[in-house]
Amino acid sequence: MLNNALFEIYPSSGLTDVPGFKCAATACDIRFQNNQRLDLAVVYSELPCNVGAVFTQSKIVAAPVMLSKEILQQKEFVRAIVVNSGNANACNGDRGGRDARKMVEISHQELSLDEKESVLVCSTGRIGRPLPMEKIKRGLISTCQQLKNTQEAGKEAAMAILTSDTREKMVSVRFNYRGSIIFMSGIAKGAGMIQPNMATMLAFIATNVRIENSLFQNLLEKSVEKSFNAISVDGDTSTNDSVIALSNGQSNVVVLPEDDLLLEKFRSALDYITTKLAEEIVSDGERISKVVSITVEGGESDHDAEKVARSIGNSLLVKTSWHGNDPNWGRILAATGYAGVDIQESKIDLFYESFKGLGIEKAVPVMESGKALPKNQGGWSRIVKEPRFGILLKLNAGLGKFQLLANDLTEGYVSFNKNE
Repeated sequence: MLNNALFEIYPSSGLTDVPGFKCAATACDIRFQNNQRLDLAVVYSELPCNVGAVFTQSKIVAAPVMLSKEILQQKEFVRAIVVNSGNANACNGDRGGRDARKMVEISHQELSLDEKESVLVCSTGRIGRPLPMEKIKRGLISTCQQLKNTQEAGKEAAMAILTSDTREKMVSVRFNYRGSIIFMSGIAKGAGMIQPNMATMLAFIATNVRIENSLFQNLLEKSVEKSFNAISVDGDTSTNDSVIALSNGQSNVVVLPEDDLLLEKFRSALDYITTKLAEEIVSDGERISKVVSITVEGGESDHDAEKVARSIGNSLLVKTSWHGNDPNWGRILAATGYAGVDIQESKIDLFYESFKGLGIEKAVPVMESGKALPKNQGGWSRIVKEPRFGILLKLNAGLGKFQLLANDLTEGYVSFNKNE
């Protein structure tokens, strides 16, 4: 449970909520649809930024991911991120690498950065199509000249990174530390091909503290494990997944390992940002109608609990029953059984959970010690009709636990993706 008492949540306008950050976005028609949909954005810091970054674990990696990894190995500070939607720049061979590098070079020049300062690049969208570089070049030149710290600019950047999303995803928090106001904001995109590690997603986080790269990286990796790596929409992983966090030091507050209070506030805020964005991604899954929290407790290890949770959350039979408001818990048990971990049916407890606000309103037992409780069918049948509910599975074999956020599978998902 996140400790919201450590920070204040407020209506987000994206990354421009953080002092020292500017954004701009433009429509380049990268999709060749002859419309004014925003599809190119630049995130810029007035000060050099420390950085933490986590990328896809797919063995097929898009050119922007490879280039950003290379840049982070060579340079300590980042000043900007350039990102496009509508085209993943993946599986384009040598041309993909050249195009990604050209996007960095153009941005570096237009922003008048020196050799010590770097630009990272991200892309998302269709795989296997070359980038329309003439359009992108014109768009980058224009965008770098229009950078602003306004709410509108922040929101437009959050919109420009979207693909099949139905809405922008933004979250902002702030807290006081010894008279200084610390801000942290995040934006994300992702709606389909969502299965760690990580998901078909981009996420960018900004804060005005100063934090050394190795500490920032460590905190970000742990936060991603609990958030973006604990969601699933459809079991697919992408080539372009990237989470990039920037800290510009504008507040003159430095996060140090020995400063327990500041470290706790910072970690709590970061965890809230990543968790909230992850929840936004799942709830905006392509044509979904339900969000389901799957909690597995009592595994022999956390890894075993995770395998069971993912087996349930990625089962097509389970997901379609959720969409049909069908409390077919037998499918949950079947998915548990083929998860590949040692399980004793006689020890299993299963519950359906109804949520109210941030907490659990009630938990209706379905099975206790491996025996079904048909007398409770009315209770669990009502719960599965809710747009958000939970499943609690207790294996009672150890201390391992894992929580996965998943959703249902609808006719709309199939229709949308059959030729997308």
